[in-house]
Amino acid sequence: MVSTPSAGHSGVGGISSANGSSRASPAVGTNATNHAPSSTNGSKSKTQVNSNGYHPPNPQVPLSSMRSAPLDLTSVERRGQPTASREPSKRNRPYGLEEAPTYRPTEDEWRDPFEYVRKITPEAREYGICKVIPPDSWNPDFAIDTEKFHFRTRKQELNSVEGSTRANLSYLDALAKFHRQQGTNLNRLPYVDKKPLDLYRLKKAVESRGGFEKVCKTKKWAEIGRDLGYSGKIMSSLSTSLKNSYDRWLTPYENYLRQAKPGVYQQLEYEYGGPLTPSPAPSPIKRSAVNTPSSLRAESPARHASDALQQSLNGQKQENDRDTIMADAPPITSQPAPGGFTAINSGGFTPVNASFTSVNRPVPTDPKGFTPPPKLHGSPHPSAKNTPDFRPSGLGPATALKRQLSSDSLDSAKKDNGTDKDDSESGSRRSKRLKKETVPTVAGSHMSLFRPSAPKIPASRDESTHTAEKCEVCGKGDEAGFIAVCESCDHGYHGTCLDPPIKHKPDAEWNCHRCLVGDGQFGFEEGGLYSLKQFQEKAADFKQGYFENRLPIDPVLNCARPVTEDDVEREFWRLVTSTEETVEVEYGADIHCTTHGSGFPTAERNPCDPYSTDPWNLNIMPLHPESLFRHIKSDISGMTVPWVYVGMIFSTFCWHNEDHFAYSINYQHFGATKTWYGIPAADTDKFENAMREAVPELFETQPDLLFQLVTLLTPEQLKKAGVRVYALDQRAGQLVITFPQAYHAGFNHGFNFNEAVNFAPSDWEPYGLAGVERLQQFRRQPCFSHDELLWTAAEGTSSGLTIQTAKWLAPALERIHKREFEQRESFIAKHQEDKHHPCALTTEAEEQCSLAFEVSGADVPEEEYQCAYCKCYAYLSRFKCLQSGKVLCIQHAGNHACCDMPERERYAGHQHKLYYRKTNDQLHETYRKVADKANLPEAWEDKYEKLLDEGGKPALKTLRNLLSEGERIPYDIPSLPALREFVDRCNEWVEEATNYTVRKQQNRRKNDKVWQSGLRKSIGNSSQEQKERELRRVENIYRLIEDAERIGFDCPEIQHLQERANAIRAFQKNAEQYLERGCGQESIEELIEEGRAFNVDMPELDKLSEILEQTKWNMKAKANRGLFLTLKEVRELLEEGNRLEIPLYNDNMRYFGDKYQAGVQWETKAKELIHAEIVHYPQLEALSNQVQVNTLPVTAETLAAVDQILHKQREAHRQIIDLTERSKDPDYKKRPKYTEVVEIMKKLEDLNSKPTGTLDLEKEQRRHEDWMRKGKKLFGKTNAPLHILKSHMDYVLERNLACFDIRNDTPRLPAEPASRAASEEAGEEGNVQRTWDINDPALVEVFCICRRIEAGMMIECELCHEWYHGKCLKIARGKVKEDDKYTCPICDWRVKIPRDAARPKLEDLIAWQEEIPNLPFQPEEEEVLKKIVNNAQKFRDHIAAYLSPVLTTRAEANTQRFFLRKIEGAEILLSFETNFFRQELHKWNPVAPDPPPVLDVSKSTRKPRPTKLQKMLAQYGVDDPEDLPENMKSKANSLKRKAMNAEAAAAAAQAAVASSSAALVPPNATSPSSHSFGSSSHPFLSRSSQPSTPALTSTSHAHPPQRSNSASSSRPGSSLRPDAMDMNSTAGLHPDFFLSAGSNGPGPRLTASDSSLTLEERLLRGQDDNLNLHTDAGKSKALEILRLTETGRKRAEEIFGPDVWNQSRDDAFTRTNMGPSQQDDDRDVDRMFLDLTNADDDDDAKKERQREKERLSVTADSFEAERNMMDMEDSD
Repeated sequence: MVSTPSAGHSGVGGISSANGSSRASPAVGTNATNHAPSSTNGSKSKTQVNSNGYHPPNPQVPLSSMRSAPLDLTSVERRGQPTASREPSKRNRPYGLEEAPTYRPTEDEWRDPFEYVRKITPEAREYGICKVIPPDSWNPDFAIDTEKFHFRTRKQELNSVEGSTRANLSYLDALAKFHRQQGTNLNRLPYVDKKPLDLYRLKKAVESRGGFEKVCKTKKWAEIGRDLGYSGKIMSSLSTSLKNSYDRWLTPYENYLRQAKPGVYQQLEYEYGGPLTPSPAPSPIKRSAVNTPSSLRAESPARHASDALQQSLNGQKQENDRDTIMADAPPITSQPAPGGFTAINSGGFTPVNASFTSVNRPVPTDPKGFTPPPKLHGSPHPSAKNTPDFRPSGLGPATALKRQLSSDSLDSAKKDNGTDKDDSESGSRRSKRLKKETVPTVAGSHMSLFRPSAPKIPASRDESTHTAEKCEVCGKGDEAGFIAVCESCDHGYHGTCLDPPIKHKPDAEWNCHRCLVGDGQFGFEEGGLYSLKQFQEKAADFKQGYFENRLPIDPVLNCARPVTEDDVEREFWRLVTSTEETVEVEYGADIHCTTHGSGFPTAERNPCDPYSTDPWNLNIMPLHPESLFRHIKSDISGMTVPWVYVGMIFSTFCWHNEDHFAYSINYQHFGATKTWYGIPAADTDKFENAMREAVPELFETQPDLLFQLVTLLTPEQLKKAGVRVYALDQRAGQLVITFPQAYHAGFNHGFNFNEAVNFAPSDWEPYGLAGVERLQQFRRQPCFSHDELLWTAAEGTSSGLTIQTAKWLAPALERIHKREFEQRESFIAKHQEDKHHPCALTTEAEEQCSLAFEVSGADVPEEEYQCAYCKCYAYLSRFKCLQSGKVLCIQHAGNHACCDMPERERYAGHQHKLYYRKTNDQLHETYRKVADKANLPEAWEDKYEKLLDEGGKPALKTLRNLLSEGERIPYDIPSLPALREFVDRCNEWVEEATNYTVRKQQNRRKNDKVWQSGLRKSIGNSSQEQKERELRRVENIYRLIEDAERIGFDCPEIQHLQERANAIRAFQKNAEQYLERGCGQESIEELIEEGRAFNVDMPELDKLSEILEQTKWNMKAKANRGLFLTLKEVRELLEEGNRLEIPLYNDNMRYFGDKYQAGVQWETKAKELIHAEIVHYPQLEALSNQVQVNTLPVTAETLAAVDQILHKQREAHRQIIDLTERSKDPDYKKRPKYTEVVEIMKKLEDLNSKPTGTLDLEKEQRRHEDWMRKGKKLFGKTNAPLHILKSHMDYVLERNLACFDIRNDTPRLPAEPASRAASEEAGEEGNVQRTWDINDPALVEVFCICRRIEAGMMIECELCHEWYHGKCLKIARGKVKEDDKYTCPICDWRVKIPRDAARPKLEDLIAWQEEIPNLPFQPEEEEVLKKIVNNAQKFRDHIAAYLSPVLTTRAEANTQRFFLRKIEGAEILLSFETNFFRQELHKWNPVAPDPPPVLDVSKSTRKPRPTKLQKMLAQYGVDDPEDLPENMKSKANSLKRKAMNAEAAAAAAQAAVASSSAALVPPNATSPSSHSFGSSSHPFLSRSSQPSTPALTSTSHAHPPQRSNSASSSRPGSSLRPDAMDMNSTAGLHPDFFLSAGSNGPGPRLTASDSSLTLEERLLRGQDDNLNLHTDAGKSKALEILRLTETGRKRAEEIFGPDVWNQSRDDAFTRTNMGPSQQDDDRDVDRMFLDLTNADDDDDAKKERQREKERLSVTADSFEAERNMMDMEDSD
């Protein structure tokens, strides 16, 4: 598509200025047809055009099919987003304008918009506008689909919207045409004092001083020169220049205007159908929508005149369809017109024909018009940054003189070939009513729908005839004379039809009188079609390009400073008032929400959005329950349906007030600031007068100029005229409210999106009526019928007419009712003139009236009841011409020429019909109904005043009825609160009086005690009782009688209360008589009952009640004598007697007082005995008996506690006696179980005193627990609690059953685990053929020392090929490498087996078992112990055959290894068998260089737990207790002493055990040793190729050696440690050291030598046994013997010195020929092994030995203390 430039191209020598159109629009692509301009007079090309002069070559594209890139909402200013602009501090505005108020409602105030508007209106209406900032929580989403939203813009030339500037340019345009027609071309302005002379200002200055002749007479030319800004020149010369210029250029034209204006104005009036004032012309549009004689053809003469003028000035331009896509096109070179002028600079005019250039000033290279470098953005023209153009206008430097109206007539040479159709967008912006059948489908339609008036046809003519062929006045062709064709409007006229006429046909360019005089039409040209993103880019490019070189440079940032709001505002008003610079922008205004959608969520599109029903939603607000617009039956776009506005910088909305003077509310969804200017309604007249005085020329032909939204006047001019102008800045998320009749205007600071709608609270109605009357005065079409709204509100309210509605509706209906009656009467009077027969309008006439009359309430189309003359809606009465079809209102019925009948006949009703919607009676009835509703509050007020004026005491019933009636009136009645207060006071009096007059049970207290006087009340409710006492005072009755008299009302309760007062006086008199003479109980009760019925307290009643209560107490006390009462009951009885003031000498008081004292003493003694440490049970028995004998009052709790203690004591004593006797039973199987004893002893702990026999039973319990502790020590669980023994023995039995299994686990060859076994072959059917049954224990393969099946990580020994569990050997999985080689502890005795607990010797267990018959109780461990011993003995008997040193051979090595593996895995120690198999295996298959030592004990390898003292030291990070904080030292010392005592006790016990076992073990047997084999051991894991153990394959599983300083050495099991169990480190024993199995007992035993003393004993005693200790051989022999025991080692140190063992160890290492590196490796492996197995010497074992030594060596008392200390450790 090719886009053509808009009006404004300059001619030769001029500055080219293109109309900045828009970016590419999302629509179908089309090709435009360029229409060549024609300058020939009367031969213009004709094309089909729409109302704006465009000719669409293709049909319109539906909006639904358009798609564009969406708008990025994060790129615009939005409330609540980071892009939101801040509210700046108050700034100094241009012209010193004050700020309009800003309101910030709270959450509560925000709930109801109408209530809030009503609240701020009194203040805000004084400014005309105000700003409302919603609460932060209110922030609706933008609901428009920005991909589908497209809109049409309007083009705005800023200096054309300013009234004075537009009047100036229009005048100079017509002046230039006039002089060109006269042959004296005004191609440039005349110069005075080297400056162009503003001829329009000169004209205005001369007119203001009385005209040309008066100025000459009074010599005012110098004064005029000063007003025009000339100075510094000789005044005589200036005066002459001004006078000559006026006389030459202005005088001829002014004289012409005086002759031509009347004719032109008559033509305009003829076309408009009435006088010019008021004017019916709709604006802002390009042509009149009223069908005039000329507009019925193609275009009106005025339109063609303006088009021709524009063509002559700026050249013709061609336009494509504005509704189709806009593509890039090169600028079209404008052709010079034959004549006219174009200002190129301030040097003057340049004739385009002569190519003249002013020599006064050169052509500027940098014009003021904004023309940055071209930048293509898909717009029709490559204007700078694709922005609207900035081009010089008609005056001053580089100004193009042209009629701004010409910018609307873009194709001045075009004419319609067909009829000019009604354009849906051609109506006024003020006409907003929607018609569903004509909703515009063109995106961005900014014109509302307009109802065309009935055609005004002066004569019938053929519309298809060429315009120039017929005269515009008479409609005839050239047969009636020559026809002159206007160069501007293209219309023809007969010379004789013109006024003034012309005699000859013009040969050169000729303009008709209408074009030379001017018709004042002006409007905005239609812009492009955009999406929001396209318009945002356009606006941003324009703003950046405009201010790029206009702002000063910031010296700090070295760039132009940012544009401020103040910069934009000042630049806007500069451009608006500039006559030298024209800037064109675009504005997407008045965009219908019904077509394009609202920015707010709606219930139809967003039903789940809470904002779709929010009362501040602009779609909801016009139909608010309090809005009068809800009574309008149809939607009105812009009033009840919002319009949206898309703005860019400088786009403006001119001065206007709202349709029907309604309220308006405007919300900015997003974007840049919008500045508003407001004028309060009180200054409306001042404002309109100021506008008329400023631009009277515009008002001459456009009296309704202020309705057209096309004119601005600066605030400076308005303030000079006394008009108050206020301003505010609206930002994203803010609301602006305008008030009725308030004029407002404004402009945008950049790209923004606003939405606006009207609303009408009840206070709007008077303004609305004034607005309709004003529209009727100017013959402007209203948006709706005001009468219809009022009658709909009166009759059509679904919920009934409310008083609030009636209050505003009644005065309105009264005005309408009065106006309608007067107009009907006036019409009827004229109708009945010269007629004597009755008329159907007044009576039911028998004769037929010439005027047809009908009463019809049926709804008709709006066109059928709109007045053809004043455009108002004739809702109640309409007058229809049956001949022409025109409809008139009753005001203009008959007097307006609706047809060719005379006025008299029109009034008479011939061919006319009068319609009433409502008859006079119906009107009156409706008005009366509303008025009565509105008068309800006043009618009630009248009743109220009448009641007060009657005098006397009003009846309370009447007052209540009046109050009820007033409260049913839903309205705020002024007198109602006072009446309510008075009635409430009377009701309070009646309610209080009723308490004393009505005998109702509910008015009496059920509890007689509460009716006593103040001294008898309970202590807890003193304030409440005090209040009740005040209410029951008898004086209240007398006070109420006085109050009733003072209040001044009448009711029956007053008489009742008076009667009650008299009855009370009679009762008081009788009571005094009874008190004086006394009476019986029954008489007193009757008298009291009578007194209580009065519901008041009286002294006489209190005295009677007191006497009655004392009598009842004595009877109660007497009845309770001899009965068992609790201490509380006796105390209450005494307190009641004291309260009743019973004297102490009363017999009952004295008796119960003594009983109470005795009971208190008993309680004290009983509680003392109960809480004593040792309860004296005989005393408790005596106390218990005393209560029964003497019936003492005691508390039930104490007595129950005494009885409970006695019961427990007796029961416990019985159980202790029973246990003691059973524990002495000779048959220990009949003795009590230990668990039974423990349970009973726990129960005894709850007793304060232990029964007899408890100490003996505790001793027996401790003796039994000593046996259990002995068992714990055997199993290495010394510090464990006693209950652990049983669970550990269960574990031992379970382990031994697997290891000592001789039935299923028999010697076998090494087997592979299932995970490593070869896959078994599948059978014929694919099933695996197993060789053993998984459920058969005999066929299940077991491994390791634990003799269990494969589990977890398994390690294979390279020698015996047996597999071991990594868990059993505490070898971590992550420490094993593929190339590690492993030797098991069975093959290599140096490899230590990790053990969690000590393993007792079978002999020790047997001895421990033999102690059971001597125990006082049956241990629960007996059965488990028996099974353990029997299982081990059975296994020992089974392997006895393999223990003969004489019969064993090398072939039995595997069997011996198998049994040794089972023995090592068991949890008890078979020491003889273990030592035998180790010695034999070493003999047949030696792995270690030294034989294995003799094993006598097997202890735990676990690392001991840190003591409390060690934990404390670690917590504070110190090593010495002395370094601890002072507050912790005492505790540390206490723990240290306890540890030392425990070690001493363990050492004593160990010494005793050693001495006792020395007699049982032969001297030659190995004694326990506390130290390990030390550094003489060899590593069991190695990666070397020549290991000390037999070679291992690379696939073996092993645990890698760890250095002692490795990171894992600190973790349990992370490194290997040597076993801490006692073993001999000397050379191995020979086989002859053992005897055969049959020598002594059933199994092998260690025996001593035949001599009485062994060699060791002789050496210890100092006998050398013929050994020479000075020789190496003798010394070595002695050391071998002495090193076996600790005593021997000490003896060796005494003989050979303290270093003897170091030398011996060095010799041993020398003999092994080990190098230093090998020794270091050995020590590292030793340390690693120690860390892995946690096999350090157990501190707990040392403590145990110390305790054992102390236990055997100290007294019974110290032994008891040691046992208590162990119990304490167990608890820890």
